[in-house]
Amino acid sequence: MSAPFPRLLGDIGGTNARWGWQAGPGAPIGAIDVRPVSAHASLLDAARDYLARHGHPPPRAAAIGVATPVTGDAVRMTNHPWAFSIRALKASLGVDRLRVLNDFEALALALPALAPSALRPLGHGADARAADDAPRALLGAGTGLGVSALVRCGSRWQPIAGEGGHVTLAAADDDEAAVLALLRRTHGHVSAERVCSGSGLVVLYRAACELAGHPPHLLEPAEVGRLALGGGDADCVRAAGWFAGFLGNVAGNLALTLGARGGVHVGGGVVPRLGAAFDAARFRARFEAKGRFAAYLRAIPTWLVVAPTPALTGAALALDSEDTPRRAEGDPLD
Repeated sequence: MSAPFPRLLGDIGGTNARWGWQAGPGAPIGAIDVRPVSAHASLLDAARDYLARHGHPPPRAAAIGVATPVTGDAVRMTNHPWAFSIRALKASLGVDRLRVLNDFEALALALPALAPSALRPLGHGADARAADDAPRALLGAGTGLGVSALVRCGSRWQPIAGEGGHVTLAAADDDEAAVLALLRRTHGHVSAERVCSGSGLVVLYRAACELAGHPPHLLEPAEVGRLALGGGDADCVRAAGWFAGFLGNVAGNLALTLGARGGVHVGGGVVPRLGAAFDAARFRARFEAKGRFAAYLRAIPTWLVVAPTPALTGAALALDSEDTPRRAEGDPLD
């Protein structure tokens, strides 16, 4: 049964909270608003502030993607202090239906609904062709590294909610091995998210400086990207190159694991903000560099998702999925 309207929709990352409003069946998602999560003490405060500022009536349903595993009633964000109970949030919002899901699960649900203009080829050649009913993989660098997928189940697409951003990162050459050896001394376990994220750009920049034998400047991720784009800072250029290579390696591993012949989609905000500083050719070379399975991967397209708020669309679709009634109430998942 379809969830009622109007609907409050949310996409909550480690840095920004994105909100939208869907007034009725078939209506576009409007009143889209983006605010830093640091501007509010809790998710409930952020939702109430959005509703008040836009003059919306109380919603009858809500769907919110959050950047963390959702495995039961208690939800605690991975890269931000917000924590909440799904049952308590549902009661406080006064909604008939609430769906809380991983943010990249929501983004995965949106992939079949995206217009062609929302996808930009990312380094793949003319030989790449998506297989219509094959799995589709998704990963994206933002505050963290989100990973999800879509698998065809009869007439519908089923999202996979996982935490693939925390897999152990591998090196593809001696330079990358030196980076990982350096990072292991500080962090022990080096996950994909440690470098394939916004903060990861700074981690890679600092590694480049240390390996070159000079102290780093205090840079934010956006500054690393800007200096890499200008080409005037060799350490930032090197960091951006490593970032593209590591991300391509992780994407290729994901495609092989899932058999994602339906394509690999790259979301998140970091790659679009890097612009030309993101080495798409290096990304794609690392994506395909899997020995005997290079030809298999060469046939898989890779796209950059350039739609501004696609996870809000996925959140709306999640409200109508078959398992919504059980999860909407905040019951622990099996």
